[in-house]
Formats: sequence, structure tokens, C-alpha cells
Amino acid sequence: MEISNSGENAKISQNVVTLSIDVMGGDYAPDEIIKGINLFAKTNGDVHFLLHGIENEINKRLAAAPDIKNYTIIHSDEVVGMDAKPSQAMRRKNTSMWGAIESVKKNVAHAAVSAGNTGALMAISNLQLRTLKGVHRPAITASWPNPNGGRSVVLDVGANVDSDPDQLVEFAIMGEAFAKAIYDIKEPSIGLLNVGTEDQKGHEEVREAMRLLREHGETLGLNVYGFVEGNDISMGTTDVVVTDGFTGNIALKSAEGAAKFIAKLLKDSLKADPLSMLGAVIASNGFNRLKKIMDPANFNGGVFLGLNGLVVKSHGGTNAKGFANALEVALKLAKSDYNKFIANNLERLERVRSEVKEPAMADK
Repeated sequence: MEISNSGENAKISQNVVTLSIDVMGGDYAPDEIIKGINLFAKTNGDVHFLLHGIENEINKRLAAAPDIKNYTIIHSDEVVGMDAKPSQAMRRKNTSMWGAIESVKKNVAHAAVSAGNTGALMAISNLQLRTLKGVHRPAITASWPNPNGGRSVVLDVGANVDSDPDQLVEFAIMGEAFAKAIYDIKEPSIGLLNVGTEDQKGHEEVREAMRLLREHGETLGLNVYGFVEGNDISMGTTDVVVTDGFTGNIALKSAEGAAKFIAKLLKDSLKADPLSMLGAVIASNGFNRLKKIMDPANFNGGVFLGLNGLVVKSHGGTNAKGFANALEVALKLAKSDYNKFIANNLERLERVRSEVKEPAMADK
């Protein structure tokens, strides 16, 4: 890889946060990505950016992005397509996505951010960074707006099709650490997504996971609420909602679809006749607040939890505002004790697992 030092302060400093960015990843890359970085840089001028991608394409966009001043361009010849298979992406080591993750692996960046192919990004991140000790599989988290004015952390939303009880407990630990780091919640409440709140409901894996959480929650320092249902996610019943990636991804896409449907229905209704249009003008402040709450760009930035390094996944179809929010998530995590929270609880979990195994071996 060729490194082109552009900007007055291109040299990486240990005194500032460095974000490694896959500039070529996403449906509207590199245009919206550069615009997003520029928007973010307006209020975060001390952050250093590693811009991975096709150098000529990046330089063209930088001319219209005057607030990006502290950066380094790292040229990559190839781009991971949005429809690329993860197995193919892992074999191509001169892509902007590979380079963005490699910078985190080499400890020259605090976090990587990409709006590219989710499956490829997870595969490359897992291959290069590996998982933390005590984590079987990484998970993807999403932030969900709720009526309390806050956000609920939901995981997994797509990294794993299914998860066993031990993995669900790991997700609870990682989700709690994320809620502490990003939303400053001291003792996040944890709910396990199920088809009902009664103990006898749900499949065997989810019931066993709840048994483990209740049995060892206090030892692990977890504030276990119990089972929650689908409607509890949007109502903010708990700060963290744990589920497998298959269920979580369907829930996420269903919520996004419902939000778009409501927005379109409301827009069409307000244009139906002159009286409705007048009412819309009168209630414009309220509608603007609603639009802000429902705007997915305000909640952009899912994190790959459980890796030996920070990776933030921006929505593939994001605009500049959404990508800027993903960068905000990366910056906040980079400045937090997120990994410390996880490491401490994973260490406790390993002790619990050892204590459970020892009596079992003695019985034999």
C-alpha cells in the first residue's frame, strides 16, 4: 500500500484519536462518505482520519470538503462490492475495507468505520482482529429509539443466524458494556427477547440462557430484568435487549419498514386536502420532532462487539448525516472504557464456567 501524506498534520499522533475509514464502502460511496467525514470534522477537528480507497477518487471529493484537514490517504486498488461474498472478500487484501481493518490490527487506528458489505466486513474483521478471550462469536448491535427519549441497545442483529445459551450470555455482557460506554447508563437493565414473559415459554436455548443469567447475573454484575417481547424493544422496557442474529435482524428490518410506512402514510394524509395541509403547517414543530426521532440517520452506527478492536458498521445506504453519526459512535467508543467493561465481565464469566465444570467433573 502506498501512503500519501496529505494535509498539514498527516503523521499519526498518540495524543489524538485516529479513525480508519473505508471510503469506498457503501451504496453512495465515496461522495456521501467524504461529505459525512467533513460534517463530523466540523466539530471534531482534532480527530485524525486514515482514508482508505482509490487515491484519485478521494482527492477529487476532498476539494469540496474543507473541514477535513488532519488526514492520511492510504491507497487501495480494489473495492469490496456490496454484493460480494464474504469468502471472496477475505481473499482480496488490497481493498479499502481490508486496509481499514488492518490499520486497527496494527494499532495505528483506534477504530474502523465502513458502510460497505456487512457480511464481508464481519468476515474480514473476524479474520484480522479475532475475538476477545471468552467470546465465541462477535455480535452486531443496533440502537433503538424509545418513548423515554433514550435508546435501547439490541444485539445480535445479524452476525449470527443462531446462538446457544452461552453465546446469549456473552451478548448480554457485551451489550451492557456498550450501553455504559455510549449512553452513560450506570446499571443497564437486560432483557432476553422471547415470545412471552413467562418462564415456560420459548425454545430450550432461550430458557436456558435466562436460567444462566438469573443464576450468575449477580456474580457478573448484570442487572437482569427477565424476558421481554417484541413490543418491549420500542417501548424501552429494558436498556439492553439480547437475541440471536436471525430474530434480531428480522426485528430491525421490520421496525425500519414500519417507520417508513408510517412516515409515508402521514405525509400522504397531510397532503390529502387543503384543510389537512393547513393542519400540517400548524403542527409543523411536532412533526419535525417526530421526523427527527424516526430518522434512521440519527441512529446509524452498529458496532461489531467482541472483537480485539473497534469496528463500526454504517448502514450501506446512509447519507452524509448518517455516516457522521457512525463516526460519532466510533469516537465515543475509542474514548471510553468499553473494552475494560467487557474484559472484566468476561473474566468473571470464565470463572463461573470453571466453577460449574469442576463439580461436574467431581461427580464423574
